[in-house]
Amino acid sequence: MSKFILVTGGARSGKSSLAETKAKELGEKIVYIATAIAFDDGMRDRIKKHRASRPDTWATIERYRGFNILEKEKDFLECDLVLLDCMTLMVSNILLEGNIDFDNCSMEEIDSLEENIFKEVKELLAVIIKHKKKLIIVTNEVGMGLVPSYKLGNIFRDIAGRINQYLAKQADEVYFTVSGIPLKIK
Repeated sequence: MSKFILVTGGARSGKSSLAETKAKELGEKIVYIATAIAFDDGMRDRIKKHRASRPDTWATIERYRGFNILEKEKDFLECDLVLLDCMTLMVSNILLEGNIDFDNCSMEEIDSLEENIFKEVKELLAVIIKHKKKLIIVTNEVGMGLVPSYKLGNIFRDIAGRINQYLAKQADEVYFTVSGIPLKIK
């Protein structure tokens, strides 16, 4: 991996805009990996607005797991920079796809789920490194808000927080955004 930038911050803090600006500065052929699933009108609207903000020349791959398949994607092979938006949506998608009863599940089930999520993250990084791509990942900072009052919220916050810490250690640069203002923290 020639360069890895992690962009974090709260909801609507300007993370995606900063990541897109950095991508335009660092990449010539850009692939945007969209992890969102259009499950309701609100998410469909968010996806539509994100698409409109990106240049038409950027290829989009909709994927939140199974990143080894990228090696078969022409757009990925030909790009020099990958922008993944967003890691916390990826985590929530994987959490919810297993139909686990989070109110009654065991810690072993949660640990197994977290291992699977880390496997996906490491698979993404391995493919990026193998193909010498620049990488920008957008993720939500999950540790500055209220403690969730329900078990799934706590599980999500804990797993996403540990994923964010792992990614920040791997990254060359980390930016924190607040009200559209970026602050370089690494």
